[in-house]
Amino acid sequence: FLGMWLNIFLTGMNPFYFHAVNVILHCLVTLVLMYTCDKTVFKNRGLAFVTALLFAVHPVHTEAVAGIVGRADVLACLLFLLAFLSYNRSLDQCCAGECFPPTASPFFLLLSLFLGTCAMLVKETGITVFGVCLVYDLFSLSHKQDMTSNGVIHQHSLQQPGSPQPSSLPAHSHRENGKQRFPHKGAWDGCHSSLTPAPKSSGFPVSPRAVWSLMRYLTTSSNRNFLLTMRPFLKRAVLVISYVIVILYFRLWIMGGSMPLFSEQDNPASFSPYILTRFLTYSYLLAFNVWLLLAPVTLCYDWQVGSIPLVETIWDMRNLATVLLAVVMALLSLHCLAAFKRLEHKEVLVGLLFLVFPFIPASNLFFRVGFVVAERVLYTPSMGYCILFVHGLSKLCTWLNRCGATTLIVSTVLLLLLFSWKTVKQNEIWLSRESLFRSGVQTLPHNAKVHYNYANFLKDQGRNREAIYHYRTALKLYPRHASALNNLGTLTRDTAEAKMYYQRALQLHPQHNRALFNLGNLLK
Repeated sequence: FLGMWLNIFLTGMNPFYFHAVNVILHCLVTLVLMYTCDKTVFKNRGLAFVTALLFAVHPVHTEAVAGIVGRADVLACLLFLLAFLSYNRSLDQCCAGECFPPTASPFFLLLSLFLGTCAMLVKETGITVFGVCLVYDLFSLSHKQDMTSNGVIHQHSLQQPGSPQPSSLPAHSHRENGKQRFPHKGAWDGCHSSLTPAPKSSGFPVSPRAVWSLMRYLTTSSNRNFLLTMRPFLKRAVLVISYVIVILYFRLWIMGGSMPLFSEQDNPASFSPYILTRFLTYSYLLAFNVWLLLAPVTLCYDWQVGSIPLVETIWDMRNLATVLLAVVMALLSLHCLAAFKRLEHKEVLVGLLFLVFPFIPASNLFFRVGFVVAERVLYTPSMGYCILFVHGLSKLCTWLNRCGATTLIVSTVLLLLLFSWKTVKQNEIWLSRESLFRSGVQTLPHNAKVHYNYANFLKDQGRNREAIYHYRTALKLYPRHASALNNLGTLTRDTAEAKMYYQRALQLHPQHNRALFNLGNLLK
């Protein structure tokens, strides 16, 4: 709200400056994303640049950047990244004797809480940055240890080259001055350690026996000191979780203790009386959103009434996409757990966190949302997609020969050019109200909402005959559209027919104020 007020105060209601501010914010998000990837994700700065470039030109961002309402998503994403960087900056990355690094800078920790709160006030999805920070702290900034094939834990001891290496260690860890020591690998500036480098591991799959051995090791009475080494992380977790509970209560208090109310046409699946239909549809929508990130071919400003039919049976072929997504996400999660013991492949961890956590509020998991699919809510999760995509390209490039790697690089450049072209074409759609609404009819002709919006525009332009056609088309696709019935009645010259439309609208929506007013005027 403050940003909009400043925009109006400084530049008036000229739409050019609103759009210019959105573009500037998008550029800032891209730069901060590149910095984040360079410092906390990739070891190669070039990969961070490619990630930012892919994010900058992705066509799914058009709605968030071109539409004024999308500024909330862009600004929340910027604050999301700044809060994440501040949280990591608050940790002591060069502490070599702790399992979890202590909080080196309370100022940056408090700054992270403040920035996360600002992100939440701008957009509800901003609060997910606290979950991202805690999970990243737990899995990525923890100790580094080895596990042999028989499940016995080994520590890398600090020895001079050429000195004899112990073949194995007992179940308890190496102790120094009565304290258990855990080598630590920094995550920010790469603090160098004198530890013997661990051999590369595939990181996946991890055997159930190894997982069981690790859990048994962490829970044995002789290694209770491990819990003491978690004390810095536990303190931060208690602080962050308590703070999140307080600000969530504050947010609900601002909203009067109730959630927003939506109609059936906003989110049809949430009004279905069948639990199976809701579950299958919500699950498929997850796969559909991922597909928009992978292949943004069909994009539309509104995905509501009739755009995506409900998935009502388990025999629906669309469930295959849901199963495929579940398998891929499970494999990536197992990959993170397997690589956890060596702090390898941090790219997958950060990519999953950035992809999954910001989308949770829009997934209908905890509360009903007012849309079926909204491209603007993919703005922040797309950062995770870009990280995973570039990491996959880099791994594939190392497995290919020189000719194959060159082909892959050329294909990536062509993909970036194709995304850029698609983004330019999408921006042309957002140039005017007419082009936007007409594109909706052309892209999703089975969507009743786009026909209704286009009919409203035609009605305002005095093109009544075309408006009547699209109102009737909207009613064929969604007969319960009370507003379309009311507006159609205003364009009908036959008094009896107009009265019928108003009465049908009031049967569907008894408190429809425009239909009440129009019917009263007609009777008068």
